[in-house]
Amino acid sequence: MTEAASAERLPLGDLLALTARLVDIPSESHCEEAITDVLEAELAARAPWLTVDRVGSNLVARTELGRPHRLIAAGHTDTVPVNGNLPSRQDDEVLWGCGTADMKSGLAVMLALACDVPEPAIDVTWVFYEAEEVDARFNGLGRLFRERPELLRGDVALLGEPTDGVIEAGCQGTMRLRVVLRGARAHTARPWMGRNAIHRLGPVLDQLGRYEGRQPVIDGCQYREALQAVQVEGGVAGNVVPDEAMLLVNHRFAPDRSPADAEAHLRELLLPLLEADDELAVVDCADGAAPGLGHPLLASLIARNGLTVRAKLGWTDVARFAAAGIPAANFGPGDATLAHTAHERVAREPIERTYSALADLLRAGV
Repeated sequence: MTEAASAERLPLGDLLALTARLVDIPSESHCEEAITDVLEAELAARAPWLTVDRVGSNLVARTELGRPHRLIAAGHTDTVPVNGNLPSRQDDEVLWGCGTADMKSGLAVMLALACDVPEPAIDVTWVFYEAEEVDARFNGLGRLFRERPELLRGDVALLGEPTDGVIEAGCQGTMRLRVVLRGARAHTARPWMGRNAIHRLGPVLDQLGRYEGRQPVIDGCQYREALQAVQVEGGVAGNVVPDEAMLLVNHRFAPDRSPADAEAHLRELLLPLLEADDELAVVDCADGAAPGLGHPLLASLIARNGLTVRAKLGWTDVARFAAAGIPAANFGPGDATLAHTAHERVAREPIERTYSALADLLRAGV
């Protein structure tokens, strides 16, 4: 156990102070052992009724009360690299620092509730997992689903991503497509003897610039599809007509489309601009997640607390739960537009509002 884990107990009664203590434990991706030690020590000391399993730097704590419904509450412990914003600082009722919004305020809510509600009306699985901010192959939820799927059995999941205390339902899928256009090299003094592959990007970029994505309404939530060029590569030398140009395209697609549907849509859009020697290939893809708002646990949480509901336009780990057949939504304090910035911060009010809504669900159930 690390020195941090053996320090004095965390201030569970003050959620902003608790967030500050968690923020001040550096936990950049791949360096989450210390914060996981602290969380494990707190649960052992304050919530002995929980069954706790640790898999690497992933911590799963469960009630085993035989209730008819089980909620999974999950949050990642890692942050992006620090940007001159540690240690944290408090300005009145606002806390500044790396990870305040994304998502140590959400972890504070989870830890406090795990210790405050020993006999919830529903069974609860608390999941504190590593490596959400980096490549998917390192993701702690992915590891748990592969190695210990029995720990993640449940009826519905809530992910503590920053939503400013509103429900962001499901998530959109994301796909990256690589387009390679071919030409012929020549000396720039005699360009008519070749064909400039970079110049051929023009019609493709024009098509992307004119793109108007669908805005389907699913389960009362309006999603908004998007298509953007995100990377361009090309060029040989300052006096050579380039014979190849690469364009990387990112497509965000609503959860009523499958990855195959999304790929077919992009091929229909772009293939007419390509020639036989050109290439178009999907380089990675992650499916979206339907809103799942019809589940009684989510419906009760929303109705009893008068929560605002909107679509999640980005991709989050709710898609991992949806792929396992578990309806999932995003619900946490913090403003997602401040995440990963040097001025990341969170206010007390959305932390306490999120805590109150979840406490009501745990104590009252459906």
